[in-house]
Amino acid sequence: MTGLENIARGVERYSTLARIAGRSLLDVDTNPVPNSWTHITKIDPEDEKKVPLLFPLYLQHTSALEVGGSRDVTGQNTEETLELVADRPVPAFQEPSGPKQVTTDTHSKAEFLAIPEVLNGDVEALIGQLGSGVEYIESDLAPEMIAEKLPISPGETIEDRLAAFATSWLLKEAVFEAYIIMNPDSAAARESNVTEADLLDPRTAKQRAMAAERHLGSELIYLEYSGTFGGEQAEAILEAVDDGRRWSRLWYGGGLDSRENARTVLDAGADAVVVGNVFHEIADEEADICERAVEELDVDATREEILEWLEDDVDIADSSAASYLSTIVDVPNPEGRAREYLVTTVRTWLAVQDVVADLDEKGVASIPEIRELFRSTELPGRSDVTAVLDEESFLTDVLVALAAPRYGLEADGPPVEHLSLKLA
Repeated sequence: MTGLENIARGVERYSTLARIAGRSLLDVDTNPVPNSWTHITKIDPEDEKKVPLLFPLYLQHTSALEVGGSRDVTGQNTEETLELVADRPVPAFQEPSGPKQVTTDTHSKAEFLAIPEVLNGDVEALIGQLGSGVEYIESDLAPEMIAEKLPISPGETIEDRLAAFATSWLLKEAVFEAYIIMNPDSAAARESNVTEADLLDPRTAKQRAMAAERHLGSELIYLEYSGTFGGEQAEAILEAVDDGRRWSRLWYGGGLDSRENARTVLDAGADAVVVGNVFHEIADEEADICERAVEELDVDATREEILEWLEDDVDIADSSAASYLSTIVDVPNPEGRAREYLVTTVRTWLAVQDVVADLDEKGVASIPEIRELFRSTELPGRSDVTAVLDEESFLTDVLVALAAPRYGLEADGPPVEHLSLKLA
C-alpha cells in the first residue's frame, strides 16, 4: 500500500467520522434539504397536466416545487416545466422516474436531484432503477456535461476518468428519497410492485426508515399514500418513524385537500406535506371558468360584476383553488385568497380577449406588434404577478407566447404548453 493510498484512506475515514459525529453527537443539521420547507407542491411534467395561468400567485405560498411524474414524462417536457416554474417564485427540484428524464438542462435548473428508493417494493424499485441511472449518467449525461465544459477532447482515457468522477459527484450531490408506499391501488405501488402483503406496520416502517437513514444515507423519508388520505394509520406510522430518525427529513403525501388533513400529519411528525393533484385541478377548474366567463361576460366587465358572476357560478369554498391553499397551514383565509386569485384570473383573461380582438382586426405581422399591444394594455394580473416575481415582463412574455401561434408566428419566451389557457 502506497503512502498516497494511506493518506486517501485516512482522509476518507476522518471525513466520514466527522460527518457522523456532526449529525449524531453535535446535532448539526447537514441535510441539504432545508428544514424550513413545510409544504411541497408536486408538478407533473406530463403533457396532460396543466398549471394555472397566474401560477406564481398560488406558488408564492408553498416552500418548494417537486417536478416529476410517473407517466408520459420525458426529458423535454421536464425541461419545459422547470424552465416555466423554477424560482417563480420558489426553488424547484427534480424527482425523475426514469434515467433519461435527467438532462444537462434539468440539472442546471433544478435545486437538486431527488432519487427515489422504495423501501417496501421489489428489488427493481430499490436498486434496479438506480443502477440503470448510474449507467446512463456515466455513459451519456456526464460525457455530455464534460463536452460542454471542455473546448477540446482530452482523450479517451482522461474522458473516462472525468466521467467516472462526474458520475460520483452527481450522485453525491443528489438527495436520496426513501419511499414507504402505503396505497397498493396507486400507480406508484404498481410500478414498485407494492401489494397488500408489502404494507408496513408502524414498527417495521420505523425500522426501515432507520436503515434508510443510517445505511443508505437517505436525506428524505417519504410516506406516500398517493391519492388517498392515510388517516390514523398514517399518523401512527409518522409518529413511529419520527421517533427513530435523527437527521433525515420526513414528508407525507396523499389525499391532502384540506387544512385539517395537512395539520394532522404535520402534528404527527411530518416536516412537510406534499400536494400534487389538487394544484393541477386548479388549472382544469380555471380553464372551465374562463371559457364560461368569455361567453357570459363583457370584456370590460368590472371587478364587482366578475365577482358577482363568480359567486353565482362557482362554489368557491369547494373549489380546487381553496382546497390547495387550505393545505398550506400558515395561509390565512384560503377561501378569500382563492376568490381573489380566481377573480384576477378571469379579469386578466377577459382583457386578453380584448387585445386579441384588436390584433385580429389590425392583422398582425410581427412579434413586436403583439408585444407592444400587450405591454401597453392594462392587464389586471400584471401588477400582482410582478409583485411576486419581481419580473415585470413575465406575464407579457407568457401572453405573447400564447398569442403567437394564432398568427403563425413563434415567440422566444417561457414555454407555455403546460399552461391551462390557450389562444391559438
